[in-house]
Amino acid sequence: MDRREDNNQDPEEDHMPGSLDTPLRPDAFVLTDEQKIEGIEYHFKEIMQLLGLDLEDDSLKGTPRRVAKMYVQEIFDGLKPENRPAARLFENRYGYRQMLVERDITLYSSCEHHFVPIIGKAHVAYIPNEHVIGLSKLNRIVQYYGRRPQVQERLTRQIAQELRDVLKTDNVAVLIEADHLCVMSRGVNDVSSSTITSEYSGLFEQDAYRLEFMQAIRHNKS
Repeated sequence: MDRREDNNQDPEEDHMPGSLDTPLRPDAFVLTDEQKIEGIEYHFKEIMQLLGLDLEDDSLKGTPRRVAKMYVQEIFDGLKPENRPAARLFENRYGYRQMLVERDITLYSSCEHHFVPIIGKAHVAYIPNEHVIGLSKLNRIVQYYGRRPQVQERLTRQIAQELRDVLKTDNVAVLIEADHLCVMSRGVNDVSSSTITSEYSGLFEQDAYRLEFMQAIRHNKS
């Protein structure tokens, strides 16, 4: 990732906090969405003007507002606790005790160091106890934690912890494969590399279960 390849970085940038919480200020939720949009619009307009762009041009004059709405209402709406997906559980009345895998979940996130996209796939698995979760909720959990400024390591662990909390089981696996535009479009400009992170807990710490999970996500769909 970019924070490792940039030899001129601030040493503080490479420090990973022990908490899994996304670093937020205490007053993060004081402003309304519209107030945030207005503030971001104003400051993004300033950025564009500093770059020398003509904000009277028809193609550019609406950009500050569009960017502000995109930040607040779309790509960073995972910062708001009220958007946390309600994970409805169902009784495991079939007595299913084997691995359940949801693979190739589309992931869009943003690098918190340069605010450019992270694009990839998440693969998640769990072994149920008394309850199972609706399949779409697995996707929504991934999307919720992805839609905020992130580093991939934290994102992986946040998804895994959410699944453990919701499902009341330690038997959870998460693997993310992603391309970082902060590596591809700047810095080393390496378009061929990708980043893989994983989190295994419970039975998935055993080689046999981890191997079964890896085989499942690599199995050819055809």
